[in-house]
Amino acid sequence: MKIGVAGLGAMGAAIAARLMEVGHQVSVWNRSADKAKPLVEVGATVAATPAALAEGCDVVITMLTDGAALDAVYTGANGLLSGKPQGRLFIDMSTVAPQVATDLAAKVRATGAAFVECPVGGSTAPARQGKLIGLMGAEPADAARAKPILEQLCRRLEHCGPVGTGAAMKLAINLPLMVAWQAYGEAFAIARDAGWEPKRLLDLFVDTNGANNGLKMRADMIVTMMEGRDPGPTTFSVANAVKDLRTMLETGAAKGVAMPATQAALVGFEEASSHGLGGGDGSRMAVYWASKTK
Repeated sequence: MKIGVAGLGAMGAAIAARLMEVGHQVSVWNRSADKAKPLVEVGATVAATPAALAEGCDVVITMLTDGAALDAVYTGANGLLSGKPQGRLFIDMSTVAPQVATDLAAKVRATGAAFVECPVGGSTAPARQGKLIGLMGAEPADAARAKPILEQLCRRLEHCGPVGTGAAMKLAINLPLMVAWQAYGEAFAIARDAGWEPKRLLDLFVDTNGANNGLKMRADMIVTMMEGRDPGPTTFSVANAVKDLRTMLETGAAKGVAMPATQAALVGFEEASSHGLGGGDGSRMAVYWASKTK
């Protein structure tokens, strides 16, 4: 199948590579064209504009930063919907507010094309291996059309309901982890007087009921950061966490839900970002707070 991918950040690039690996003809577009080079080297083609991407593909997957980026890529000059998108399937895998997804779905459907949202749980390694958790929001017929492709990217694919429910579920499953990084930082801070080496401290935490999968998977990275060494590539940044926490609060407000823990976590992440840590892995939040004083 001819599949286009618009948005070649770490996740978009991993998804494009996975699609090529399982036999699809993949075309890509990114605002910064240099990000396409590694994919071109393994067989992808590059579209000059989003419109050209849509014209040459049966299905287009978008993985973009936020609602503003989605609007520009879909409805801007030479956007995905500016040509003749009738009959094509658009799958958006971005993490955005439910209202952004439903508004975009209406614009896509007005052109005669189909729209499915499928934000995902997981980072670049699961994306590359086809082991994401897909949270699909779609009409039943559109979901059935998208399912064979999404099953090649996801180890678990849930049809959450109509468009908007996938976005809400993605924010819901991300929320506890974002709050937890703040909580772990505070916990490490009150334990620091024990004078333990970072590895001993993390070994204990990982062996308790308070450890979630995020802590278990990033324990070695946290030890590395606590020791002042380079932790390697970032898979989900502090800046991304700030964006998602703000979206969670906006979504909660729209639903009339009080979210004091999320608000507190946002304040902490914003502070870390203001101290130059925005590009660091989200787990760095725990390291930052562990050494913080009033």
